[in-house]
Amino acid sequence: MVQVSTSTRKSSSFAGPKSQPNSHIMIESDRELSTIAQELWDSDTNRLKPGKDYRISLQGKAGDSMTGLYEDDNDGAGYPLFTFVDENTFKKETFSAFISLLDNYESDTGEPEIVTPEEVAENHKFLDAIIQTSTMKIAHKYLVEKRLSPMDDTKFKEQLYRIWFELYARRGSSRPDSSGFEHVFVGETRGRRTVIGFHNWIQLYLQEKLGHIDYKGYTVSANSPQPDENKHILALQFSWKNGIKPKGSIFVGVSPEFEMALYTVCFLSSPNERVKVQFNLYDVEIVCHHYNQKHIGTTYPVLLKYQKPH
Repeated sequence: MVQVSTSTRKSSSFAGPKSQPNSHIMIESDRELSTIAQELWDSDTNRLKPGKDYRISLQGKAGDSMTGLYEDDNDGAGYPLFTFVDENTFKKETFSAFISLLDNYESDTGEPEIVTPEEVAENHKFLDAIIQTSTMKIAHKYLVEKRLSPMDDTKFKEQLYRIWFELYARRGSSRPDSSGFEHVFVGETRGRRTVIGFHNWIQLYLQEKLGHIDYKGYTVSANSPQPDENKHILALQFSWKNGIKPKGSIFVGVSPEFEMALYTVCFLSSPNERVKVQFNLYDVEIVCHHYNQKHIGTTYPVLLKYQKPH
């Protein structure tokens, strides 16, 4: 039985620097990161298979809503995004430890976080679980070779805790009200009207199941490919409680350890806030904004292109 909490907490958005003029040219560091991204992808044995372990219904294209408010004519989807998810997956150790963290946050930015000893223990339990996976071991080995992370597992876990779970004050707040994990995986709200962060499919599915999410349709730009229900990256629009996420981008069906590993590698190894990587059939830009160089402000995938299978 998956325990789903009905409480949720904050969000935020970072206006990051624009891509450089020649950013479509893959630089050497991006090639190296593509190699490690492919290794992480190949090692993700807990990834769900589209059409078998989960099914989504893309329906229509969402209307433009950059105002933070919206009208019914922006809604391109009359039904939920997720039509089926095999919840047996959520019994796996990394998934269950991840899900236990989703009710630990106050969603509105500006509301300070109170972290209980139980929540700290849950954070550690999650990190202990993902560090044991082959996916995170690959990331750790790479970061040690680059002298970006300590070799010792305990010290590496401390580094992960600092990057993801240490609290900081998000824009417009004077008190610690946010963390990288909360922003990226749980989602936050600003002024209770705008959803910021919220780039995780498991949280999206569980919140939609509770009736807190209204999926509004997929989003595409002139440069992005048409979405596909069998691909693992999706840009979409949705409302959450009383707020709107005009455009969000998520991996779908991947494991928590894959996202933690990929985002941590990009955060620690690239000074650029946008990194282009190629793996499997995807050309992806990983957006990763640093906060005070010590914490993740936000991070998410942007699909640039599907490669045709050979």
